[in-house]
Amino acid sequence: MDGRNFTGDGKTRLDVLIASQSEWTRSHVRKLIDDGCVSVDGEAIVKSGTVVPSGKEIEVLTEEPVLVSAEPENLPLDIVYEDSDLVVVNKRAGMVTHPCQGTPKGTLVNALCYHVKDLSGINGVFRPGIVHRLDKDTSGLLVVAKNDLSHVSLASQIEKKEAGRYYLALLEGNIKEDNGQIDQPIARSKTDRKKMAVCADGRRALSYYTVLERFGKYTLCEFKLATGRTHQIRVHAKFMGHPVVGDPVYNGKKEFDLNGQLLHAYKLELTHPSTGERMTFSCPLPERFENILEKLRKNL
Repeated sequence: MDGRNFTGDGKTRLDVLIASQSEWTRSHVRKLIDDGCVSVDGEAIVKSGTVVPSGKEIEVLTEEPVLVSAEPENLPLDIVYEDSDLVVVNKRAGMVTHPCQGTPKGTLVNALCYHVKDLSGINGVFRPGIVHRLDKDTSGLLVVAKNDLSHVSLASQIEKKEAGRYYLALLEGNIKEDNGQIDQPIARSKTDRKKMAVCADGRRALSYYTVLERFGKYTLCEFKLATGRTHQIRVHAKFMGHPVVGDPVYNGKKEFDLNGQLLHAYKLELTHPSTGERMTFSCPLPERFENILEKLRKNL
């Protein structure tokens, strides 16, 4: 994560000032502020309407790119469904969703710009069509908007919890309950700004889980997201005391020779922006995930 600096003018509210001096939209700046990514003299700002005194330095910690645009690249892209309004893709683990500092190329957006003719422009030139995202090492389904009307509809469905987003995760340990919910607020960690954490002053985060299989030292769970905070499942799993296997940030163990967490967005439910049809998409577990489950089953 890198910092970008701005200077207060003593008269302009914070979200307007940053948006006017960057490529970000005002709504995205507000999200950065809500996530605790914006600080003045080391103190996190929690209100978008704050007016920073003239000359005061504002720091924004962000993964956003300092680029002109996302370049089209002929990269493999697993398209599950496509029509004139949207495209559903199965992102592979290890691929970043959109260009960011240190990863200007090789992302899902670079591949989309090559393979898909039209993408919505609401999120600007760095994240065209991107309605929601997956972490680099999380695989699975993403819906991408091909025009602005579709983008507004899909984003609204996610915000209003009308879209269903389901994940499979292999967790450390044996979870006692067969199902449950984790309703714990999440914000950027106050001790490590590269991490998220459960914090009393964070934004509400709600996850539902169901145990699918038990392997003694490990548990396979389905998660359904009711909110979409950064690293939500990974942070909630750690809060439960059962971090995601292979998670390099929230799990200290190195197992199965993995390079990233065993977390897969396997099912997506949404209402089509134009037809109103309720649609369900699914994709199988990636091979590395399935192979580990097969080994665990053989050892039962």
